[in-house]
Amino acid sequence: MNRQALAFETQIGIAEPDLFHPHPNFSDQINHNIVQSEIEGGVYLDKLVPGDRLMIETQDWTCRLEYLGDYRASISGHPEYCPEPLEVSVAGSTWGGSLLKLHFIGRGMHLEFLHPVYKRILTSRIVEIREVE
Repeated sequence: MNRQALAFETQIGIAEPDLFHPHPNFSDQINHNIVQSEIEGGVYLDKLVPGDRLMIETQDWTCRLEYLGDYRASISGHPEYCPEPLEVSVAGSTWGGSLLKLHFIGRGMHLEFLHPVYKRILTSRIVEIREVE
């Protein structure tokens, strides 16, 4: 889309997307990963309200998550870590390294949350995220 068309759309009230612009101090791989997370999509916890529920399918298990507010959630679905609903703190998502996209659950990424007993839990790669009615 050309700049003139984009300017027209913003003038008539269509919001310009808030997309990531590569940061000069990040490596090409980190900039690529951040852009890829926007393409694949995900959920910012800030956009959820308490009571919203998600079904998060990873490569090896399906997590049921109910948002409780303040980056806390009740999760269940893992036979060892949370067979029954358990309150955790959701840190965000990562690509498997130390860089964390705070309070974001993204496709193609790994969900990271703080378990009251096991501490830091990092899931396998997220395949799908669906809202549960």
